[in-house]
Amino acid sequence: MNQVILPSMNELWQKTLGWQPNFTQQELFNQFYQQILIGNQQLNLTRITEVTDFWEKHLWDSLQGIRPLLNTPEVSRKIMDIGTGAGIPGIPIAISLPSSQVVLLDSTHKKLKFLDQLILDLNLPQVTTLLGRAEQVNNQVNHRQQYDVVTIRAVAKIEMCVKYSLPFLNSDGVAILYRGNWTEEEAEQLDQILPKYKSKIVDITSFTTPITNSQRHCIYLQRS
Repeated sequence: MNQVILPSMNELWQKTLGWQPNFTQQELFNQFYQQILIGNQQLNLTRITEVTDFWEKHLWDSLQGIRPLLNTPEVSRKIMDIGTGAGIPGIPIAISLPSSQVVLLDSTHKKLKFLDQLILDLNLPQVTTLLGRAEQVNNQVNHRQQYDVVTIRAVAKIEMCVKYSLPFLNSDGVAILYRGNWTEEEAEQLDQILPKYKSKIVDITSFTTPITNSQRHCIYLQRS
């Protein structure tokens, strides 16, 4: 079976994000894709495996969430990806921000074992995995209020996303909540719970994916 190579999509990267991967980053994206295809044969990593879908829904979507950071890849940041699963968005973020330390947090040992090997194969020494549940790890002294950026790309209820992510943030840190639809009901719920967690909305961005024109949202929160 011929290997399916991930398309470079340089023009689309540039048009939509004002950024594009260099040669090394493109090679790493492709290796990441190939390893996911192999890992998927034994683990339930992702249902999104068609090459264009993978590019749009896993790579492009991951980096859309950190778009403001893409122009300063030399800045060293400490990033936590909660519920990382197949390493998304954490691995694409680590590839695009090579000066940052990225921690991939998940409660499933088998997935982290896969990611540990992936990190070695892709030679990403700035990336580490962490086994545990966010609501427990975010109370540990070496993780609580230690991160510049926290990402959570889960379908959990909005309060759970806030509860899991906010305690990790340092005083200037930003939590990025990746969402599909963003309803008025969710917006009202968020407004009600933010005081409880002593936090505030920095921004809510709405965007359309560049190939399938799907509606997506990112909610940016900070401790107040």
